[in-house]
Amino acid sequence: MAAISVHQFAHSITCHAWSPDQSMVAFSPNNSEVHIYRLVEDKWEKVHVLQKHDQVISGIDWSRRSNRIVTASHDRNSYVWNLEGSEWVPTLVILRLNRAALCVQWSPEENKFAVGSGAKTVCICYYEQENNWWVSKLIRKRHDSSVTSVSWHPNNILLATTSTDGKCRVFSTFIKGVDAKDSKKGTSSDSKFGELIVQLDLSSSWTFGVKWSPSGNTLAYVGHNSMIYFVDDVGPSPLAQNVVFRDLPLRDVLFVSEKMVIGVGFDCNPMVFAADERGIWSFIRYLGEREIVSSGSSYGSQFSEAFGKFYGQSKHGASNDAVETSKTRGVVHENCINSIMPMTEPGTLIRRFSTSGLDGRIVLWDLENVPDLLEL
Repeated sequence: MAAISVHQFAHSITCHAWSPDQSMVAFSPNNSEVHIYRLVEDKWEKVHVLQKHDQVISGIDWSRRSNRIVTASHDRNSYVWNLEGSEWVPTLVILRLNRAALCVQWSPEENKFAVGSGAKTVCICYYEQENNWWVSKLIRKRHDSSVTSVSWHPNNILLATTSTDGKCRVFSTFIKGVDAKDSKKGTSSDSKFGELIVQLDLSSSWTFGVKWSPSGNTLAYVGHNSMIYFVDDVGPSPLAQNVVFRDLPLRDVLFVSEKMVIGVGFDCNPMVFAADERGIWSFIRYLGEREIVSSGSSYGSQFSEAFGKFYGQSKHGASNDAVETSKTRGVVHENCINSIMPMTEPGTLIRRFSTSGLDGRIVLWDLENVPDLLEL
C-alpha cells in the first residue's frame, strides 16, 4: 500500500499546501481560516491561524522559493501572506471580481499567480512595489462559466484553465515589464496577454483539475462524466486522447512523471493512469488497493514513524462485504478527495505526494512502496 500515514486534522478540508521543506502544512478546514501545522517531535502542532477572509477559502498555494502563501476565497478576495518574524502578514490583492474566487496557483517563477473565479474570468496577479500591493490583469470574454482550476506551464507564460462550461483552454499571460522577452520561447512569438492559444472541447460536462506534465509537453484534465483527457502538442493541431473509467468522477490530477498520472476525486481512492511505449494512456489500478490489516499495523520505515501510524482498518465492521470493498476501494479516505499536492520539487520525478478531502484527512503517499508502478 502506498499510503504511509493518515492525519485527521479537521471535520472537512477544502484545500491544502506544503511549506518548501515540507515541515509545515497549511489547509482550510472548510471555513474562512487557514490553519498551519508544524511537525514537532513526531506530532503535528497548530502554530498559526491566518484570519482575514470573510467566507470559505477555496484555494491555497505556498511558494517554494519565496516562502509566501497565497489564498483565494468565496469573499471575492485574495491575499499574499509574508512571514515577518513570527507572524504571517497579509498583503492586499486587487482582483476586481464580482463573484467568488475558486482556485489559485503561483507561477513557476513566482513573479505572478493566477486566480480562477465564478465571474467567468481569470486574474493574473503581479506585485507593484510602489503601492505595496498585488494588482491583476483579467482574462475576460473567453469562459462561458466558472473557472474551476488553473495550471501554469513550466515556461511561466502559458496558463491552462478548466471550466464548468465543459472546456479546457490555454492562454498566454505575457505581461510586459514582468516577464522577460526570452520567456516566450516555446510559445507563439506574437502572443499577447490573454490570447487564446487553444480551446479543447473534449468534454460534454464540467471540467476540473488541469495539470501540465513536468516537461510541459502533455496536458491532462478531468471531466464530471468519469473521463480523463490527455493532450499532446498543445497548439493549433493538438493530439488528444480520452480514457473512460467506470467509477465516480475525478476532481484533481497530478503528473508524477511524464508517463504516469494520479487522479483523485469522488471515489475516495487515488487512481493511477499510465502511457505505454506507444503513448496510449489507460487506467492501471487503484493506489489504495490492499487487504484488510489489523489497526495496529504500521510500516517500519523511519519516514512513516516520523509522520504517524499507518491507518489500518476501517472503523466499521469487517464483514465479507467490507473485506471485498477494502480490496477494491481502500479505506484511507472516507469522502471525496478534492486536492492532491506533490511533496518534491516540480520538474522532478514525484515519489511522495499528499491528498486531502472532505473527510478532514491529509494522507501521505509514497510510490516507493509500490514497486510494480515504478517499473512502468
